[in-house]
Amino acid sequence: MAKLRTTSLLPAIMTTVVSLSFISKLRPIVAFQAPTSVRRHFSKNTNAAFGKTTFRLIPGDLESWRMTSSDDESEVQTTATTPDLETYLNKHNLDDQVFSAISADGGLKVTVATIRNLLNEMMIQHSMNPVGGDALGRATICGLLASNGMQEEQMFQISMKGDGPLRGVVSIVNGKGQARGYCGNPRLSDDFTLQEAIGSGTVQVVKNHPDWPRPYNGITGIKFGDIDRDVGIYLAESEQRSCALAAATSFNGILCTSAGGYLVERLPDCTPETMSHMEKNLGNLVRMNGEDLALPANLMLEGKTPVDIASILLDGLGMKPLNQVTPKEYCECSEDKLFRSLRLLPREEVDDVLKTEGKIEARCEFCSKVYRLGPDDVMKRFAEAEGDPSKDEDFEEELKSKATE
Repeated sequence: MAKLRTTSLLPAIMTTVVSLSFISKLRPIVAFQAPTSVRRHFSKNTNAAFGKTTFRLIPGDLESWRMTSSDDESEVQTTATTPDLETYLNKHNLDDQVFSAISADGGLKVTVATIRNLLNEMMIQHSMNPVGGDALGRATICGLLASNGMQEEQMFQISMKGDGPLRGVVSIVNGKGQARGYCGNPRLSDDFTLQEAIGSGTVQVVKNHPDWPRPYNGITGIKFGDIDRDVGIYLAESEQRSCALAAATSFNGILCTSAGGYLVERLPDCTPETMSHMEKNLGNLVRMNGEDLALPANLMLEGKTPVDIASILLDGLGMKPLNQVTPKEYCECSEDKLFRSLRLLPREEVDDVLKTEGKIEARCEFCSKVYRLGPDDVMKRFAEAEGDPSKDEDFEEELKSKATE
């Protein structure tokens, strides 16, 4: 794990939770006056807002929301851009989407995701209850946000290895927005909170690319158990990424009604004035979300899209769209991969299973698809098998030869 680099951001980080993530409890914050462009889209709320947001610079000071230790409160005089957003519109938040944009001065990148449909599909595959769905949803959201902008072939995996009754959660995404994942105990009852279900343990991140000689591995401890804050701590401690991260879901019975999050990332050329303005926008976003659900679940239940949320966060800073991705469930399992696993086992073990069970049966952890191979099929495959099953290049060559037959 890389050491935490000393930057101007550290004084604020070290006085709070060591991460530009979010506070653990629902706490009142000052009700900021929303910008005019935002008030047109949201109803007035005179109550104090509660929810997750970036940490306080000064503990107990309700107005000291910070992403940096700068005390400069001067306004940012960035001219707001009015880009053509027709391509990125997602009316009523009906479709899954990951949208990213950058501020006009290039100092901040904002990525917002909504994955309600994807999460419902995953929950159906695994016959999953809401606690497991919340965990898998947050992990998948964090993966899609943190990996946004990487190459299509690159893989980003988050594993929450906790000792709680959920028995861990794993989410894998790639640069195309393809996602898959599972948790150890998908049918865990609602008697447990997410933090209790996760327990204590480690956050493990693996990043890989087909051209890399070896994958990148990072690890930090689980400090909160609500996944988004723990991933935020990982990004700060292990990758030195200054960011504000939030992910949340909501359910009606076993149906996911909203699932999404955002990542605000400070880029190298970000000025203190831009940071100060972003902190105010984050405060506005928290107030608009309200106290009922974790940020930004309420906003998405109201139909606010990733473009809407990014516009709120970049209000007064100018918004330049970067790209959008449609996240989809995708699993790489296949019968050929199952047989490759059989070839890696001692042959006598395979024969013993065939003798006692009459077949080879396996279920994919990621999509729950069940594969079955009978004795005749297994023997035929063994007779035709070539190459070393432990070598990826041999396996890929075998698949190519079968495709051309």
